[in-house]
Amino acid sequence: MKTFMAKKEAVERKWYVVDATGMPLGRLASQVAAILRGKNKPTFTPHVDTGDFVIVLNTDKVVLTGNKYDQKVYRRHAGMPGHLKEVKYGKLMAEKSDFAVMRAVKGMLPKNSLGRKMLTKLRVYKGGEHNHAAQQPEALTLVK
Repeated sequence: MKTFMAKKEAVERKWYVVDATGMPLGRLASQVAAILRGKNKPTFTPHVDTGDFVIVLNTDKVVLTGNKYDQKVYRRHAGMPGHLKEVKYGKLMAEKSDFAVMRAVKGMLPKNSLGRKMLTKLRVYKGGEHNHAAQQPEALTLVK
């Protein structure tokens, strides 16, 4: 019996819509990352992008458990002395919740060119509306 290896030309992609209302950030990110990688398909091949497109709605209603709103910090550095910027996740979720979800999903994808390609299939919106109706996305319920 030969091992099946998917070809990138033969991959069929679907569009899914995920409502993030009331979901913990990490749980949402891990399940979305698995769909972007294609791990939910029987044709999953680690070195081929077999994943589907995902639209995440209502990112402003994502929750963080415990004291993460006050204690978890997003850091970025410009590379020059004294240019470290820190933002607490409470403020980040209030202002840029779509960025926080995108960053959480990015951290759960492979750290190479394939992971960057997978991240382009993710669409994140703060509100409950999106402009991808032409793709006929299917509603997907994730485990809370």
